This record gives sequence, structure tokens and C-alpha cells, in this order.
Amino acid sequence: MPEMLLPDLLPTALRGRPFTVAEAVALGLSPDLLRSPQLVAPAWGVRSDVEPSSLGDRCLALGTALQDRFAFSHLTAARLYNLPISGAMDDDERLHVVRDTLDGSTRRPGVAGHRGIEARHVDHVNGIPVTSLADTWVDMGELIGPGKPVGLDDLIVLGDAIALRLGSVQPMREALEKRVRPRGKLTLLEALEWIRYGAQSPGETRTRLVLVRAGLPEPALNRPIITAERIWLGRPDLMWRDQRVLIEYQGEEFHTEKKDRARDEARHAGFRDDDWEVVLVWKDGINSTDARRELVLRIAELLGIPREALTLDECEPRFFSRRMLELAEIRSRRQRARRSA
Repeated sequence: MPEMLLPDLLPTALRGRPFTVAEAVALGLSPDLLRSPQLVAPAWGVRSDVEPSSLGDRCLALGTALQDRFAFSHLTAARLYNLPISGAMDDDERLHVVRDTLDGSTRRPGVAGHRGIEARHVDHVNGIPVTSLADTWVDMGELIGPGKPVGLDDLIVLGDAIALRLGSVQPMREALEKRVRPRGKLTLLEALEWIRYGAQSPGETRTRLVLVRAGLPEPALNRPIITAERIWLGRPDLMWRDQRVLIEYQGEEFHTEKKDRARDEARHAGFRDDDWEVVLVWKDGINSTDARRELVLRIAELLGIPREALTLDECEPRFFSRRMLELAEIRSRRQRARRSA
């Protein structure tokens, strides 16, 4: 194979982008040339002179080979939208693709094929077809269950992020109602009960879940505080206005640099000068049972809620929905009954 394949032997129209083998042959390239190690094969039947370096590049390469209507879905869509996903979900590096039910699911190496694009809305991210935000959330139900990566709290975190972008929880509710027997429906329905509009980070969502599950009243999320003199102080992450208590979740991404700390300290001083009790919560503050309970008790004291009114055992993270746990217990009892019969 000639050493000067690129750029001399590759037509200008094919350089710097993925192309199909059929397209290249139509332009006069030989099969031997298309097998050159100077070309990469990012998908079956696709070649490129550039190695895909991002998820978007991988999707564009695969999309080049797909003829019928399709969209990227599930975890791939979530990543393209830059939605918050858990570490367990990161292990699934396949490209998830949904096609028309009559066309069947895509079967290719490194691809998770799904059917039912006709039941979903399709949007575009940087020119790439993806299932809508609301439909992407419903599709996560297929990844729920023992041995699978998505749990109840993951859906709530994801749902909060989507609600913030869409301005409401309602689109997810409507997308779920339109589906016929969607997988993971019980967990999706329970997640909807906990999703709220207003949270701006996964840490804020998980902090809210800890507190409310333990019996504390729902906080307002990212609502403005303006002094009696009409001075804008900011939008705290969680707030109980009547008791003048607020929580600021200190995520490492935006609150560890010196300039960030200085800005935060000035902001928090403004709240305190206006007679607000400011509670700072870092990641470690909700990552263990002791830390979660300590946080609940501290906020309960500030809100004037007695300890006996709390449900501290309920403030733990949840992976399985209550209905899933109930069904598992019913199956377990039936198995025990059969064994003892």
C-alpha cells in the first residue's frame, strides 16, 4: 500500500470526516485502499482518515452508516445532553441507538440497539439526532433493576436536571404516560414524586432528598433573597424563608479555588448580615450515615422541629423503589412457603 495514501490518494470530499465504504467505492477507491491501516474503521462499513476523539465523533461516524430513521438514546443521549449520570452508568460505553419498531434494532459491535423511535420525540445536539430530554429520562427505565446501573435516586437527579432545562417536571410525566408498558415504570413513577424544578446540581438534589425523607419540610430551591432595602443578596440552593435558614451546597467544581471561596464568603456574609442562618454542606456532608443524620438534626434544630418528629432511618440513599422492594419481599415469602410445604 502506498505510503502517500493521505492526502494524495484520498479524494478531498472524503478527508477529515467519516464516510461509507459504498461512498468511497462510488468515487473510485479500491477495496484494497479502503483496508489501509492509514484509515480507521469507527463503525462497520465506515472509514475515516481521522480517529474519532469524542462521543460526538463516534456518533457521527455510526450515523454515517445508518440508513433508516434513527436517534441516539438512553445513556448516549444523556451524555450528549451533558446530563448528570452516576459512576455505575459510566461503565456502559456502548452507543445506544433507537430505530423504528418495524425496522428492528441495530445490531453492530459496540452498539446497544433499541426499537420504538416512533413513540419518541427527536431533537438534535450539534447536528446529531437524539431522543428528547423527557423521552431520554423515560428510556432510563430500561436500565433499572438488579445488576443494572440505574436506581431511583439516579432518576431523581437526572429528572431534576431535565426539569431545570425544560422549566417543568410535566414533560417527563407526559412522556411516561404516552408509553405502553414501559420498563421500569414503577421506579419512574416513584421518581416523579421526588423530582422538583429548581435544583442546579446533583449535590443539591441529594441534599434535599436526605432532608425531606427524614421528615423536614420541603425547601425552596434557588429562590431570590432581597433585603427590605431592595438589595439583591443571591439565590441560595435550599431555603426555608419563614425560619430564615438556608443551605449552600459547596460542590468541588465551583467552590475550591481561592477566588471562588472569596466570592462565596462575601455572598454568605451578605446573607448573615440580613439575619439568615447559613449552613454550608460539602460532599462529605451527605456521603455517610452519620454525616447525613448530623445534617438532618442540625437543620431540624434551626427549623424548630423536635427530634421525635423525624424519620432518621429514611434519610439513606435509595436505589430500589418501594414497590420493587415490596415485590421482592412477596416473591421471597412465596419461595419460603414453597420450600416449607
